[in-house]
Amino acid sequence: MTAVQQVTIALPEWINEVVDWQKTYADDDEKMALAIELSKQNVLRGTGGPFGSAIFDCSSGKLISVGVNRVMPMHNSAAHGEMVAIMLAEQQLQSFSLNADGVKRELFTSCEPCAMCLGGTLWSGVKRLVCAATADDARAIGFDEGPVDASSYQYLADAGIEVVRLVQREAAAKVLGDYLNDGGTIYNG
Repeated sequence: MTAVQQVTIALPEWINEVVDWQKTYADDDEKMALAIELSKQNVLRGTGGPFGSAIFDCSSGKLISVGVNRVMPMHNSAAHGEMVAIMLAEQQLQSFSLNADGVKRELFTSCEPCAMCLGGTLWSGVKRLVCAATADDARAIGFDEGPVDASSYQYLADAGIEVVRLVQREAAAKVLGDYLNDGGTIYNG
């Protein structure tokens, strides 16, 4: 008899050392600083790739979930920072849609999403996407972001998702560069 297969999504143990779950985040800069710090710590601690994300309640600034890239340690090509944050937020809210309860939520990510994560953003129900580094920054170090272009972001906008880009790009791009310079694996290049 074959065992039932399952996948468990887990954040690294250090997350609670970095994340203040009780903090109310006042603005885009504070929220993005968290996403970038998550990406930086993920690299420094050797627990995954250089990408971090966080989901917040738009009106209160309350943190709902975080995600970091877990592709290599979990042997799971879908375990991108955005997807991990989305899955954990949906689990936290006990809903497959992050706006089913009428509350608007937003996804902050240290780098513009790849094709998979753009799809996940659309389907997740978030109403706002805020990005730091660009897909070109990720491509510059060797990551293949897939078929993402201006029409991808227009599609999100047409679906009612506000998109804000280039928030703290320099700090986020530095994490990408540091990852490459320190010999980080480009796992889909």
